[in-house]
Amino acid sequence: MDETHQPLPEARQPLVSRTLSEWRTLSVLGGPILIAQLAQMANGVIDTVMAGHASAEDLAAVGIGGSLWMPLFLFFMGLLGALQPIISGYNGARNLDRIMPTTWQGLYLAAAGSVVMILLLTNVHPVLSILELEAHTAGITQGYLDAFSWGVPALLLMTALRGLTDGLGHTRVIMAFSVMSTLLNLPLNYVFIYGKLGLPAMGGVGCGWATSLSNGVAAIALLVYLNKSKVYQRFHLLADWAKPDVAGLIYILRLGVPIGFTIFVEASMFAVIALFLAPLGPVVVAGHQIALNVVSLLFMLPLSIGMALTLRVSFLIGAGAPDTARLISRSSLILASATALIFALSLWLFSGAIAALYTGDADVQAVTIRLLTFAALFQIADVIQVTCISALRGYKDTRIPMYIMLFSFWGIGLPLGYVLTFTDAITPAMGAAGFWVGLTGGLTSASILLSWRLFRFEPSAHPHR
Repeated sequence: MDETHQPLPEARQPLVSRTLSEWRTLSVLGGPILIAQLAQMANGVIDTVMAGHASAEDLAAVGIGGSLWMPLFLFFMGLLGALQPIISGYNGARNLDRIMPTTWQGLYLAAAGSVVMILLLTNVHPVLSILELEAHTAGITQGYLDAFSWGVPALLLMTALRGLTDGLGHTRVIMAFSVMSTLLNLPLNYVFIYGKLGLPAMGGVGCGWATSLSNGVAAIALLVYLNKSKVYQRFHLLADWAKPDVAGLIYILRLGVPIGFTIFVEASMFAVIALFLAPLGPVVVAGHQIALNVVSLLFMLPLSIGMALTLRVSFLIGAGAPDTARLISRSSLILASATALIFALSLWLFSGAIAALYTGDADVQAVTIRLLTFAALFQIADVIQVTCISALRGYKDTRIPMYIMLFSFWGIGLPLGYVLTFTDAITPAMGAAGFWVGLTGGLTSASILLSWRLFRFEPSAHPHR
């Protein structure tokens, strides 16, 4: 196998040299992950902009539809994300015969997840009724989700196969096919939304078809690549077919369900905050959404470093190098904190310019600037928590971190934010800024508890099932 992506640590290397070497490995692994994450974000931006040019109803429908499918996808993405540390660990331990059976168990879970997602997304009428959407908008939303559902199997297939490619240290593979999907989505949106090449104009529903087709083409192209590439001759999907294995499925679920639930908890908290802020008016909601979009964009870098850290730690543990795994886990906090400081200063100094890029409305700009100031405060806590939880996933420790995140977000962040936003119990009601202070409190709690867990954690003497 190619050793350039996941090199074994050199013996007797000085501490500083070892640290810098490990950071270089993180950058090699994490750079393509960052591009893939940005490509996926770009899909959402493209859909929003192009649907908005069709009509306000189409924009609203695509936005609501996205808020319904995204949490479900994030859960299954987290569940299947357990494949990456498992396969990376097998790669480090050179237990290569266990890689394809594990990949196939992931594919079976992806198939089951596809059925669940499709059933839920094609039957959202009760949810749309609760939201009291206008009938036309509700119809577009359901049509968008019906069309999007056709691409769900391809989406989860690529997510499962990412466990194989990333787990082997080849993070550029999913990067390439994620970019392909995004590049396809743009012209397909144009054709389906606005009615080109003899097709009727579908509006927001066309977004769903475009996404399904782009995901489908990318998934097929990925399968062809894995079948033809010399790099993957040792790992052939058809030749190395494995039947369902209950023990293997349970192992993935035991690690993956806490990851999926953790991501779902975080995503749902942001959705709940948006709902709580709705009564404060469109200006506040718009400012909050802009600030959240900026923070989400910045978060892609530490998230990508964290995903690379998961791969690296699991590889090193599998390779029998726990000291190096401990070194990269802890030294990454220095790298992450430096990144957070740069982000915090940028938000503090350039909040006005950032707000002006998003909107020309002075009132919305004022709200955005205030919220970005608070966003600068939690950068370090946010980056530390994602770094710690990523390292722990590399150690295959997912259950306790899930409880920590649940307690920090729903036990501290959301209640504190609500009290500060709407009541005078602690300070005079702060409005939307109260939720951002609550977020800071929740993230600070998570960063402290996860750091304690990471520094206290002792990997199992038998890290592999």
